[in-house]
Amino acid sequence: MAAVLAGAAGAGPVLTVARGRTRLTLPLAHAAPWRLSAALDPPRLLLDMPQAPKGWPARQAGKGLVTRLEQHRRGSGHRLAILLTRPVALPVTRVSSHGLIIELAPGPASGFARIADGRSLAAAARPRTSLPLVVLDPGHGGKDPGAIGVRGTQEKRITLAAALELKRQLEAGGRCRVLLTRSRDVFIPLGQRIELARQREAALFLSLHADSAPGARGASVYTLSETATDRFSAALARRENAADQRGGLRLPSVPPEVQRILLSLMRQETRSGSEQLARFAVAALGGEVPLLPHTHRRAGFVVLKAPDVPSALVEMGFLSHPADEAALNRVDHRKKLAKALAETITAYLGTRHAALAEL
Repeated sequence: MAAVLAGAAGAGPVLTVARGRTRLTLPLAHAAPWRLSAALDPPRLLLDMPQAPKGWPARQAGKGLVTRLEQHRRGSGHRLAILLTRPVALPVTRVSSHGLIIELAPGPASGFARIADGRSLAAAARPRTSLPLVVLDPGHGGKDPGAIGVRGTQEKRITLAAALELKRQLEAGGRCRVLLTRSRDVFIPLGQRIELARQREAALFLSLHADSAPGARGASVYTLSETATDRFSAALARRENAADQRGGLRLPSVPPEVQRILLSLMRQETRSGSEQLARFAVAALGGEVPLLPHTHRRAGFVVLKAPDVPSALVEMGFLSHPADEAALNRVDHRKKLAKALAETITAYLGTRHAALAEL
């Protein structure tokens, strides 16, 4: 955090607009620390930095989705308020030779409200030598095809294709390392998928599925709960868990009372991370693809039971619905899904990095 913000003399933020999107380029030094969050009333993004950048105007007129920019002192640090003309989708951030770039696109008010709670949406990246590991889990495979669509589409093919595209996009972003539980059509027991993430000390575990359920359509996100939020979620969990009866945890051999205490502490922190991951996923997916009503649900999926790795399961759609099946078979649709999930993971990792930096 000792890096100094370094903008050229007289230089300041640059706003450009193209095809309904707004790009904000901020001339910051490559190693400069920063943290991005969102707030309501009025809708705005907040960029926190350790000190005021040199040469930036105190106020600057906006363009596109930005009403104006305002600089404020905040304790011993500095804040740039990015006031918005309307709610936006989850911002996409990247660092280039020009500085920090924030890409904005219109989004639903409900989605913006979910992310506008003061938590980090993104933060300065870690050094490349310590990039966090993301484990992607394409559901089913090998002898287990998963759901079969109305036109014969196998779930295992869709999940693998989507995971490979998501891996490509994440690696292009350079913010994390990516490992797949399977990169070809093979059967991997549920317990081994979990253990892979635990043994590699993954920052998060994201399982991809495209299930079957009469009448259901749209993407949805699931986190762990021993009590399902509804019968629909419980049925999905039973279906997925039945694919492998050997799922579960292999925990160290310790006295039962010690095990209960350790699990309680670990699960409390992990569940908080999982809920945050799901919140980001719902906000990002809502700007790209149709969603199942009550999009974030909870159930006892075996594949989410690692006590020390934040985890979520994404149903990308339902192969039992003709429209979802057709969409999931299209490369462009899977790219949109991967883009939303890449934004989700980047936002989550940014929050995690900011939390660690405050320790």
